[in-house]
Amino acid sequence: MTKKTQKKAIIVGATGMVGTELLKQILESTEYDVVTIFVRKPIDLVHPKLEVFTVDFNTMDSWKHQIQGDVLFLCMGTTLAAAGSKSAQYKVDFSYQYQVAKTAHENGVQHVVVISSAGANSKSSNFYLNTKGSLDDTILSLSFRTVSILRPGQLFGNRSEKRPLEKIALQLMFAINKIGLLRKYRPIHAIQVAKAMQQLAHTERKEIYSLDELFRQF
Repeated sequence: MTKKTQKKAIIVGATGMVGTELLKQILESTEYDVVTIFVRKPIDLVHPKLEVFTVDFNTMDSWKHQIQGDVLFLCMGTTLAAAGSKSAQYKVDFSYQYQVAKTAHENGVQHVVVISSAGANSKSSNFYLNTKGSLDDTILSLSFRTVSILRPGQLFGNRSEKRPLEKIALQLMFAINKIGLLRKYRPIHAIQVAKAMQQLAHTERKEIYSLDELFRQF
């Protein structure tokens, strides 16, 4: 009998709102035998399929050999308020994720699935949208066999950290979308985005998925 090849998922950003939902879904799935996550702080979760590495993203050379698997899921993200400065936000939203993706590609990972943002554009004058668009462009240039980039609008769901301004913005977005304005930024639940990420791990093409496509397909 031919021995079944183990399938391994890698998640960066597994403690965030979407990452938490994605981790839960993948651990419940029979598709993956091993799930490796890289986190900045220890977590309490224990599961027979789960490998947890508590790391410093500023010293990736010391642990980059651990970035091994079949599919890489990039779920990191922060806000200017949470990060404290644009340079700190840029590290989370671009630098860390780019370095992980680059190393994963060098280590033989074939597929990367990325959470970006509606409106992401490397030519945008908006710092956040420019950063997200720059990450999208850079990852597409890394020559992965398959790249899946999701561009959701405002995310909502269970979040461990308090973001009062985000809560206000979310309420405003729901109100605006009742009258059909700013449709391309309308809120989407983290569970739905995580489900889309998991399903897109089966695709074999390089594609960017807009918010409308996320609502329509998943």
